[in-house]
Amino acid sequence: QVQLVDSGGGLVQPGASLKLSCAASGFAFSSYAMKWYRQTPGKEREWVATIFALGHSNYADSVKGRFTISRDDFRNTMYLQMNNLKPDDTAVYYCNVFLAGLDYWGKGTLVTVSL
Repeated sequence: QVQLVDSGGGLVQPGASLKLSCAASGFAFSSYAMKWYRQTPGKEREWVATIFALGHSNYADSVKGRFTISRDDFRNTMYLQMNNLKPDDTAVYYCNVFLAGLDYWGKGTLVTVSL
Protein backbone atom coordinates (compact mmCIF):
# COMPACT_ATOMS: atom_id res chain seq x y z
CA GLN A 1 0.00 0.00 0.00
CA VAL A 2 1.04 3.60 -0.51
CA GLN A 3 2.95 5.02 2.44
CA LEU A 4 4.44 8.47 2.91
CA VAL A 5 6.54 9.17 5.99
CA ASP A 6 7.49 12.81 6.44
CA SER A 7 10.12 13.91 8.94
CA GLY A 8 12.66 16.59 9.76
CA GLY A 9 10.60 19.26 11.45
CA GLY A 10 11.62 21.09 14.58
CA LEU A 11 11.90 24.38 16.45
CA VAL A 12 14.24 26.93 14.90
CA GLN A 13 14.88 30.65 15.11
CA PRO A 14 14.03 33.07 12.28
CA GLY A 15 16.67 32.94 9.57
CA ALA A 16 17.59 29.33 10.24
CA SER A 17 17.33 26.35 7.89
CA LEU A 18 15.66 22.95 8.03
CA LYS A 19 15.46 20.04 5.61
CA LEU A 20 12.33 17.93 5.51
CA SER A 21 12.21 14.41 4.10
CA CYS A 22 9.41 12.27 2.74
CA ALA A 23 10.11 8.56 2.39
CA ALA A 24 7.73 6.89 -0.04
CA SER A 25 6.79 3.28 -0.65
CA GLY A 26 4.11 1.19 -2.32
CA PHE A 27 4.15 2.85 -5.73
CA ALA A 28 6.48 3.68 -8.61
CA PHE A 29 7.92 6.78 -6.97
CA SER A 30 10.00 7.95 -9.92
CA SER A 31 6.92 8.14 -12.16
CA TYR A 32 4.90 10.58 -10.08
CA ALA A 33 4.87 14.22 -9.20
CA MET A 34 5.33 14.80 -5.48
CA LYS A 35 4.18 17.78 -3.47
CA TRP A 36 4.63 19.52 -0.15
CA TYR A 37 1.76 21.25 1.60
CA ARG A 38 1.51 23.00 4.94
CA GLN A 39 -1.25 23.84 7.36
CA THR A 40 -1.68 26.04 10.40
CA PRO A 41 -4.60 25.79 12.86
CA GLY A 42 -7.76 27.36 11.53
CA LYS A 43 -6.48 27.64 7.96
CA GLU A 44 -6.83 25.51 4.88
CA ARG A 45 -3.99 23.32 3.80
CA GLU A 46 -1.68 25.39 1.57
CA TRP A 47 0.33 24.10 -1.37
CA VAL A 48 4.05 24.80 -1.01
CA ALA A 49 5.91 23.13 -3.87
CA THR A 50 5.76 20.42 -6.54
CA ILE A 51 8.48 18.35 -8.15
CA PHE A 52 7.55 16.48 -11.31
CA ALA A 53 8.79 13.10 -12.44
CA LEU A 54 11.61 14.54 -14.56
CA GLY A 55 12.69 16.98 -11.89
CA HIS A 56 11.00 20.22 -12.93
CA SER A 57 9.65 22.08 -9.93
CA ASN A 58 7.46 25.01 -9.00
CA TYR A 59 6.79 26.92 -5.82
CA ALA A 60 4.26 29.05 -4.03
CA ASP A 61 5.18 32.72 -4.18
CA SER A 62 5.52 32.81 -0.39
CA VAL A 63 8.48 30.39 -0.44
CA LYS A 64 10.05 31.05 -3.84
CA GLY A 65 13.76 31.76 -3.51
CA ARG A 66 13.94 30.33 0.02
CA PHE A 67 12.74 26.73 -0.32
CA THR A 68 14.08 24.04 -2.67
CA ILE A 69 12.23 20.82 -3.43
CA SER A 70 14.21 17.81 -4.63
CA ARG A 71 13.90 14.07 -5.05
CA ASP A 72 16.11 11.01 -4.95
CA ASP A 73 14.45 8.36 -7.07
CA PHE A 74 17.00 5.76 -5.98
CA ARG A 75 15.99 6.22 -2.34
CA ASN A 76 12.29 6.91 -3.10
CA THR A 77 12.60 10.07 -1.06
CA MET A 78 11.57 13.68 -1.55
CA TYR A 79 13.09 16.61 0.28
CA LEU A 80 12.29 20.21 1.09
CA GLN A 81 15.27 22.40 1.94
CA MET A 82 13.97 25.45 3.78
CA ASN A 83 16.30 28.43 4.19
CA ASN A 84 15.81 31.84 5.80
CA LEU A 85 12.81 30.58 7.70
CA LYS A 86 10.26 33.10 8.92
CA PRO A 87 7.67 32.91 11.69
CA ASP A 88 4.97 32.73 8.99
CA ASP A 89 6.50 29.42 7.86
CA THR A 90 5.35 27.83 11.13
CA ALA A 91 3.02 24.97 10.19
CA VAL A 92 2.62 21.25 9.94
CA TYR A 93 4.20 20.18 6.64
CA TYR A 94 2.74 17.27 4.69
CA CYS A 95 4.03 15.37 1.69
CA ASN A 96 1.53 14.33 -0.93
CA VAL A 97 1.15 12.19 -4.01
CA PHE A 98 -1.90 11.99 -6.26
CA LEU A 99 -2.26 8.63 -7.98
CA ALA A 100 -5.09 6.46 -9.26
CA GLY A 101 -7.52 9.27 -8.52
CA LEU A 102 -6.66 9.57 -4.85
CA ASP A 103 -4.60 11.92 -2.72
CA TYR A 104 -2.20 10.26 -0.30
CA TRP A 105 -0.69 12.16 2.61
CA GLY A 106 2.04 11.77 5.14
CA LYS A 107 1.14 12.27 8.80
CA GLY A 108 2.92 15.62 8.85
CA THR A 109 5.95 17.10 10.53
CA LEU A 110 5.77 20.25 12.65
CA VAL A 111 7.98 23.22 11.83
CA THR A 112 8.04 26.03 14.39
CA VAL A 113 9.93 29.25 13.67
CA SER A 114 10.23 31.38 16.78
CA LEU A 115 12.70 33.30 18.89
